[in-house]
Amino acid sequence: MTHPATLFLGGLAAGFVAKSLWDALDRGAASRPPGQRIRNAGRAEMENPPRRWDMVDEQGDESFPASDPPGNY
Repeated sequence: MTHPATLFLGGLAAGFVAKSLWDALDRGAASRPPGQRIRNAGRAEMENPPRRWDMVDEQGDESFPASDPPGNY
């Protein structure tokens, strides 16, 4: 039987190795085509802003790409 601490440390080490490999393979901004930028949040930053834009739209745009919704709704 394997000791629980050994399993935990082995899993932790495997996680660090997996994260290191992922980071090494991730090209991030380097894989983005030249001239393509990531815009700041807000209606004023859009090329084709929608006609209707309210506070909920603004908060959703500011929270992207986070998975959690804004906490002030």
